Amino acid sequence: MTIKEVIRYLEELAPLHNAEDFDNVGLLTGSKNTEVKGVLVTLDTLETVVDEAIAQKCNMIVSFHPIIFKGLKSLTGKNYVERAVIKAIKNDIAIYTMHTALDNSFKGVNAEICKRLNLKNRRVLIPKKSSIKKLVTYVPTEALEQVKNALFEIGAGNIGNYDNCSFSTTGIGSFKGNEESNPQYGEKHKLEHQEESMLNMTFSNYLESKIVAALKSAHPYEEVAYEITTLENSNQHLGMGMIGELESPMSELDFLNMTKQTFKAGGIRHSALLDKKVRTVAVLGGSGSFAIQAAKAQGADAYITADLKYHDFFQAENDILLVDIGHFESEQFTKELLYHYIQNKFTNFATVLSKTTTNPIKYL
Repeated sequence: MTIKEVIRYLEELAPLHNAEDFDNVGLLTGSKNTEVKGVLVTLDTLETVVDEAIAQKCNMIVSFHPIIFKGLKSLTGKNYVERAVIKAIKNDIAIYTMHTALDNSFKGVNAEICKRLNLKNRRVLIPKKSSIKKLVTYVPTEALEQVKNALFEIGAGNIGNYDNCSFSTTGIGSFKGNEESNPQYGEKHKLEHQEESMLNMTFSNYLESKIVAALKSAHPYEEVAYEITTLENSNQHLGMGMIGELESPMSELDFLNMTKQTFKAGGIRHSALLDKKVRTVAVLGGSGSFAIQAAKAQGADAYITADLKYHDFFQAENDILLVDIGHFESEQFTKELLYHYIQNKFTNFATVLSKTTTNPIKYL
């Protein structure tokens, strides 16, 4: 079992293509072709975490946060980033990070927060734009099902809670091959007319290269005519944050106390109480001030996130209860999510949940 195979499985949960442009995700140290001896799952890859991986005989670390975020101009061990990277390289330990790819996943960071709060009717708070593409191609009608099934197998035609979605209409296509052609239908130099179906399918943008390869492999024509466009449709299963409903409305104080206990927060900062019940709750793990207006627009009674600044709280404007539980606290369950995801798939190496607490913030 190689690191490449573990990465392939992790990308089924959170394709790196869905990470934000500013992020640094993927394999940061090591080779994809290395055999996996053990995987340590952590929130942050600090030097102490690398020590833990060494002690546990794990040569791969799956980390949520990237230890290398900005470019490194030297590796002298002068700071915590360089020391962790140097130790990982010296001990042949691969570091793989997921960060905003997992933030944007429908089964990722924010789904885990919703799970801990027992929120139902979950949906994406800020759907990711330009993430859906559309394929239009022309197929001999007799080969239509063959091509459709090949594309479905790759993941084309998945729309929200539905799969195998497509649209086709039948017409007559024409073509004439030159001397170098080798037509599957008809003869070269002769104008041919063929009953064809125009096939339409949508797909996630990160699948484009696989979609094109599958289309060309399954299509009977020597030359395959197709076009791909980017749609503006919202992707209801991809994006930042989530929103859902509590089983029963709660008073604001009861909600805050429940949240503090659930996330083991050393302290909670919140906006003014509004003397109303909390039922609809928006969440976004990590720094989430940018989503305050989205939470308000979707009618959330409360918004749980982290790293809100002084002026961010003014945006509540007596419309919503803003709740800052802390950055680590909002993402702490992510490593358990990844641990169980990997452990349930691979049994030929050890998957270890890091015991190192990487929260740099302490409370009095």
